Amino acid sequence: MPAAPRIAPSDLFSPADWAPFQSRPAWAGPLLVAHCWAVIILAVVAGVVWPLLIPICVMIVGTRQLGLAILMHEAAHGGLSRNARLNDFLGHWLCAVPVGASLTAYRPYHLKHHRFVQQPEDPDLMLSAPFPVSPASLRRKMIRDLTGQTFFKQRVLLPLAMRRQAGTTEAVADTHDYEAVVTGRSILPFLMFNLGLLILCTAAGVWWAFLVLWLLPMATWFPLVTRLRNIAEHACVEGSATDPFRAARTTRTGWLERAFIAPYWVNFHAEHHLFMHVPCWNLPRLHRAVRARPQGAEMEVADGYLTVLREASRGRTPAPTA
Repeated sequence: MPAAPRIAPSDLFSPADWAPFQSRPAWAGPLLVAHCWAVIILAVVAGVVWPLLIPICVMIVGTRQLGLAILMHEAAHGGLSRNARLNDFLGHWLCAVPVGASLTAYRPYHLKHHRFVQQPEDPDLMLSAPFPVSPASLRRKMIRDLTGQTFFKQRVLLPLAMRRQAGTTEAVADTHDYEAVVTGRSILPFLMFNLGLLILCTAAGVWWAFLVLWLLPMATWFPLVTRLRNIAEHACVEGSATDPFRAARTTRTGWLERAFIAPYWVNFHAEHHLFMHVPCWNLPRLHRAVRARPQGAEMEVADGYLTVLREASRGRTPAPTA
């Protein structure tokens, strides 16, 4: 069972050069969680006060729901707080549960992904292996996301299947491991959180805001940007199974992409796979430092998510016939 190739920080940096990338101020992780929720609350309030802004607010909330999942990912690496109990509290109850996930289930799954990235044992391999696909196939996937079909599968069909097949492995046979392990096993806390949110909105006299400005983003924009993130991170990166500098892709972003697709530095994925314990807020600086070294020229860096989508939808070259 071969593990993914990797390098040590000392292969690129002196101890003095490496030290800043390990800094973890006690306030940074909690501040990111507070920022994410503040953006969500402000977008909901804006949609209630100015209904014409609802389409934009739906995209903003959906992107910050992805932000909560990203911060759960940060917690899986112990990055939200040096205090393990606080890190796990923030990552589970304030990040994972609201979007229907579980930090407890996600952490071992995700660390296995890091250990075996792009190897046959990688549980995320099926997210990247099918690409490139045809433009029509990619459109169908994105339509399923935007029309709520992906949400319905993950939040309704999968938990029902797991309940019927409790104690067996059949429930996860036809789905991605992440959906089964992280989403399917966390339905009760997810329902309780959302019931509380509905009660809160109803008490405030805006019950419809829960449906339009929380549930609708989760059923549409959140699955779409999650798919874009998954494609951008590992799909169509040549040499990803053998070269640690090409285990993942980094995608350059402007402020619009950071606001509506890729919050909290999630686009710096090549750097994250090189050194997974560097906190997310240090990834831009790490990107510049690695790219300044000769080895950094080998990294896969895309000029935006449209570039990634064009690469991922160029279709497969037909195999030569005898």
